Amino acid sequence: MRRYIIAGLLLILLVMQGMAMSLLPANLVYSDLLITPHWVFCLVIIIAIFYDRDDTYQAIWYGMIFGLLIDVAYTGVLGVYMATYATIAYILHGVKKMVHANFIAASLLAILSVAMADTMLYIIYSFVQVTTFTWGEYVTLRLLPTVAANMIFFIILYPLVKNRIEQWSEDLNNA
Repeated sequence: MRRYIIAGLLLILLVMQGMAMSLLPANLVYSDLLITPHWVFCLVIIIAIFYDRDDTYQAIWYGMIFGLLIDVAYTGVLGVYMATYATIAYILHGVKKMVHANFIAASLLAILSVAMADTMLYIIYSFVQVTTFTWGEYVTLRLLPTVAANMIFFIILYPLVKNRIEQWSEDLNNA
């Protein structure tokens, strides 16, 4: 049952992610800054840190499935978000073993994960010539605003879902 609830939450975030830009003030939306919401990925990060154990890889599966849905719904190149989210979730799965799971560590991992995912997306889109940004333009106009905006979302999302996800993980281990 908990898998369906997590998938439902991810689906809700997927739909809301598409409406994210309409929630921002007009002067920010129509500026030179490009903010990409990675709300689904923020929840995948929390799942990787607090739900997955050493022998479970739910975050990677959720990253693959919902990354593909993002590709289908919002992008013109299939598999880019799927591969990116799954790869970063896999890296995060290994890194989380080295840090204590608390708010500070989760926030730092979220910053690094979103930055790595967005940079990986930029590199892939550069190879297929979808984007024409130079590296400097990308960092100042897209990467930094994207990381800042997603960190704000992560700070909002974290207290809402962290305890429930941790409880589901403990229930899964006790079953």
